Amino acid sequence: MDQKIRDVQHFGEQGGVVPVVDVAATSTFMNPEDMEKAFRGEVAGCYLYSRHSNPTVKMFGEKLAAMEGMEAALGVASGMAAIYATLRQLLPDGGHIVCSRTVYGGTYALLQNMLPKIGIQVTFVDAQNIAKIEAAIQPNTKVLYVETMSNPLLRVADLPKMSALCKKRNIKLVVDNTFTPLIVTPAKWGADVIVYSATKYISGASDLMAGAIVSSQEFINQLIDINHGMVMLTGPVMDAHVAHNLYLRLDHLPVRMKAHSQCAEFLAKRLNEEKIPVIYPGLKSHPDHAALKQLGNPEFGNGGMIAVDCGDSNRAMKLATKLQDEKFGLYAVSLGFSRTLMSCPSVSTSSEIPEAEQVEMGLSRGLLRLSIGYIGDNEIMTDRFLKCYRAF
Repeated sequence: MDQKIRDVQHFGEQGGVVPVVDVAATSTFMNPEDMEKAFRGEVAGCYLYSRHSNPTVKMFGEKLAAMEGMEAALGVASGMAAIYATLRQLLPDGGHIVCSRTVYGGTYALLQNMLPKIGIQVTFVDAQNIAKIEAAIQPNTKVLYVETMSNPLLRVADLPKMSALCKKRNIKLVVDNTFTPLIVTPAKWGADVIVYSATKYISGASDLMAGAIVSSQEFINQLIDINHGMVMLTGPVMDAHVAHNLYLRLDHLPVRMKAHSQCAEFLAKRLNEEKIPVIYPGLKSHPDHAALKQLGNPEFGNGGMIAVDCGDSNRAMKLATKLQDEKFGLYAVSLGFSRTLMSCPSVSTSSEIPEAEQVEMGLSRGLLRLSIGYIGDNEIMTDRFLKCYRAF
């Protein structure tokens, strides 16, 4: 995967080793007739207006698509923009989506609260049960939506079986790969569209908002179609400066993902040895350990996300407070930062999901989600965690 990233290289205007940032909001047509043709869709590959296309955003998309082994990618303003634009493009006239019960709270709110208002119905199912997924499919089902590694329970989707089912029933498999860039390559297992919150691991610095959609060239072209494209017409475009930053950061994403995985696995194994209720797919005790081994690219490990069940939200927040005081991590939403970030999903990033539904999906009120950073000594950081856990 890192070789594919390396092999995509764009140069600056004067031969610089990195491309320049093209900040132009609009592009010149030397022949006025060509502009008319562009609006009619008769001229492919031209730059028209940055809501439609931008050279810097295009370069970021080319590098990300190469990493994913897909034809094309499009940068957008956020992960939620990527999800919304993708689903609206796939269901322009309404229809039905089957979605994993365990997804990010914002995704749940979008599908549960907003999409039904525009004629898109959603059924949430236990995505670990292929029979239940198939039973939920209706004649007007157009999409199966899952996360490669679910937020926040860290369950692993059986992408090969899901893909086979989607092909059998003629529906699209949309996969959110935010937790596992490089670790899993969803296209290898049959995903039709991959979405990212690039704010997370792809950025790695918690300093910008961005999203991405990776798919066939045909689908990316549909998203920016002048008359029917959901990105073109709703406008969640990626800023050229953000695209330039992400383009450069993709070069060290492989190094960062390996480091996140190594630090998370070190901590998870120690917590497991101490009989602390830790959830980590890299542990043999995890129910999807074998599934991740099948799907994953082993050189990148098992991911940087860990969860610890503290029993109730008050205890989880009390532990998080101690951990923050001891400089173990920061109590903040999001993930993929160089330093460890902690949150209690039931009252934060999954709070959009009703409590009864949280219980149904197995989300403990006391779950503490940890996005493990790679700054610091593993032994010291683990000792700090154990000290706080034993004290609280």
